[in-house]
Amino acid sequence: MTGLYIHIPFCARKCPYCDFYSVGYSKGLAQSYVDAVLRNLRRFEGKGIDIDTVYFGGGTPSLLYARQVRQILDVVNECFNVHSPEVTMEANPCTVDLYKLCQMREAGVNRLSFGVQSANDGELERLGRLHDFARAKRAVYDARTAEFENISCDIMLGTPSQTVESLKRSVDTLTSLPITHISAYMLKIEQGTRFDCEQVRKEMADDDTMSDMYLQTVEQLEKAGFAQYEISNFAKRGFESRHNLKYWTGESYIGIGASAHSFFGGKRYYCPRDVDAFVQGDVQAEIVDEENPDGLEEYIMLGLRLSRGIETDSLVRLGADCGKILQKAQMLEKGGLCEVGGGRIRLTPRGFLLSNSIIAEFISVI
Repeated sequence: MTGLYIHIPFCARKCPYCDFYSVGYSKGLAQSYVDAVLRNLRRFEGKGIDIDTVYFGGGTPSLLYARQVRQILDVVNECFNVHSPEVTMEANPCTVDLYKLCQMREAGVNRLSFGVQSANDGELERLGRLHDFARAKRAVYDARTAEFENISCDIMLGTPSQTVESLKRSVDTLTSLPITHISAYMLKIEQGTRFDCEQVRKEMADDDTMSDMYLQTVEQLEKAGFAQYEISNFAKRGFESRHNLKYWTGESYIGIGASAHSFFGGKRYYCPRDVDAFVQGDVQAEIVDEENPDGLEEYIMLGLRLSRGIETDSLVRLGADCGKILQKAQMLEKGGLCEVGGGRIRLTPRGFLLSNSIIAEFISVI
């Protein structure tokens, strides 16, 4: 089943650590952008494509009016075969209240992903967030009142001025809220962002502290009933992100909007990071970056992000020398970085901390 991603690139203010494509919000530009989204969705009418997830990412999709979201979802239902969809909207706590959340729920959104980031107001201020934690907490409870049963919150690890103790308090506070999913991201300095400077690097957690923060968070979340299913994602049973799992399991997805990426028809392609071009074009430009992706390499690279790991049977089916891969995995297992058994190879939380280099080691022997 295919997933549908819709990039909404508007923000009230750019966060200093963020490298995702976004521009300033205005009502007129937002409506022109929605009109362009509708034009691009209508290209798929009559093609018989089955979808079961829709994901509004950004940017700050919750800056849209509920009527605009309804417009988009109505056209999605006209142009695709939609099956019991998970419809996610990323939301900044500052952009919603109970009335708007009720409208969004009526429009068809059934999953929310709040960018909370911390329960510590000093840390939120240092991150350039527009909300304090009281506002974020109210947004979560308003979402429950609006009958959202599937609510995710983001938290960041290793931010300027954050300590192991303050992170522990944030995780404890967050898990006490009526939510079903948590994404816990280790802060990475992205080139060209306002955080890309020596002063911020000095204030960030060093590698050892970041490792301690990550392992502590994994343990805390597991004890609170949030099982890890991907490097940075944790969920109560049955509330894993169906859409994001498509990225890691090699399922197809179609991206609509400036900077949106797609994996569809056996190709990987993307729309340029240009709102004006997207709004003015009858059809979004699509640049192919991988015509024939390597199935084995992608299976290893994406599958090892998941707690369930990769299957040896699948490796054989994709043409791998499974003996060499198992030999490498058994060496890593001795160091506590990997587990081998039941026909699977999976990384441990300590292994996730070194995932990029470990994945490179596996790919080097295929």
